[in-house]
Amino acid sequence: MKIAIIGTGNVGGALATKWAHSGHEIYLGVRDIQNFKGKELLDNPNTQAKSIADAVQLAEVILLSTPATAVVDVVKSLGDTSGKIIIDAMNVVMGRGPEGYKHTTNAILDNTHTRDVVKCFNTTGFNNMVDPVYGNIALDLFVAGDSERGKQAAIQLAKDAGFADCYPIGGNDKFELMEQFAWFWINLAMFQGQGRDIGFKLLKR
Repeated sequence: MKIAIIGTGNVGGALATKWAHSGHEIYLGVRDIQNFKGKELLDNPNTQAKSIADAVQLAEVILLSTPATAVVDVVKSLGDTSGKIIIDAMNVVMGRGPEGYKHTTNAILDNTHTRDVVKCFNTTGFNNMVDPVYGNIALDLFVAGDSERGKQAAIQLAKDAGFADCYPIGGNDKFELMEQFAWFWINLAMFQGQGRDIGFKLLKR
């Protein structure tokens, strides 16, 4: 796939690396091509830095992994997203998010053209994106959204990043639940002292 990554910090950087090594074409959408956080990502195969608008136009899939407070401005900078899939990897944490929204995904939908918007890669820490394998068991991820096309892309990209599986949990009405699940991980890891090296696995009998 051709993937634009907007937000080249911990999450965006980890996924850019995994996806580039899986053979995807990665376009880092940045404001300043010469000077941006994560410039070392250009050492990955199949990875280029582009302006945000150019990265979006070249891509089939757009990953948004910027601070939640910036989501509206970032989405407005994407340009025409018609026909694109947007994967929202962001969370409102401790009330820090787009004004007037309980979660980031509706803020995206209200400010872009495409309806193929899903939420994924938000329910665990970036360290688990760097390495999702514990012993001989790979962690699972989860995805929500009305867009079947978007969910299938997210599921494939989760597997390409090394996760065992990515389970759909419902449509757009489950976006808030996805952020609550992220907060559950954050609470365990940070506030209950379990540390970042924890993750979720769906077991079946």
